[in-house]
Parts: sequence; C-alpha cells; structure tokens
Amino acid sequence: MSARTRTARLGIAVAAVAALVATASPALAADSTTGATGTTGATDANNHPPVYWGRVTAKSGLLLRDAPTRGSRVIRTEPYNAKVPIFCKTGGDDVGGNHLWYLLTDGTWAWGSAKYIANIGAAPRWC
Repeated sequence: MSARTRTARLGIAVAAVAALVATASPALAADSTTGATGTTGATDANNHPPVYWGRVTAKSGLLLRDAPTRGSRVIRTEPYNAKVPIFCKTGGDDVGGNHLWYLLTDGTWAWGSAKYIANIGAAPRWC
C-alpha cells in the first residue's frame, strides 16, 4: 500500500471518528456572522476541537472530495469567496505545488485542497 493511500485512509478514518464524536456531543459553537477565527489550542472551553476558518479562492469554485486526492469522488462544490469551517489538515495529492488538504466540518466532512483555501486566522492543526 502506498503512503498516499495510507494517508487517504487515515484521513477518512479520522473524519469518521470525528463525525461520530460530533453526533454524540453538543454541536460546535461557531458564529459565522462575526468572522470568528480558529484557535491554536487542542480544545476549546467546552473541550471540543477548535474550528478553523478559510475562504475559497478558486475563481470557478472548489471541488470538495471524499479523500485528500485529486482522483477521489467529488462530494460537492463551494463557490468562490465562501467562508468554510476547517477541522484539520493533512498531506495528500499535490495541487499546483501544494500537498496540503483541509477537512471541512460543515456536515459533509469533505476534503478541499489547501491551494484554494486561504486561512482566516490561525492555520488548522494536523489531523
């Protein structure tokens, strides 16, 4: 098994566990109207993982995928300039010289290339 395949499987496993934890605990509080930024700590005041934020920079919109690879299934898209919540980052397929991918936490747990997501505030933690 290649390192890329292991990374993708690990990312999917992390997303699945995080989704299970999120459904068993209170929802993460994030105020999308105030532009709140992520934190650098391991958890927030309620012992939840921090939520980081990014802005889509791809002019034609960003394809969100089910794994941090260019060939994985497209789940949906986010439009240009959309503000997106980020759970964590991991390495994956290179996109325009950037091998980082962000796991978005908006209910679909989809991966987006960091090449096309500008951080708002702190950079996301590693998955």
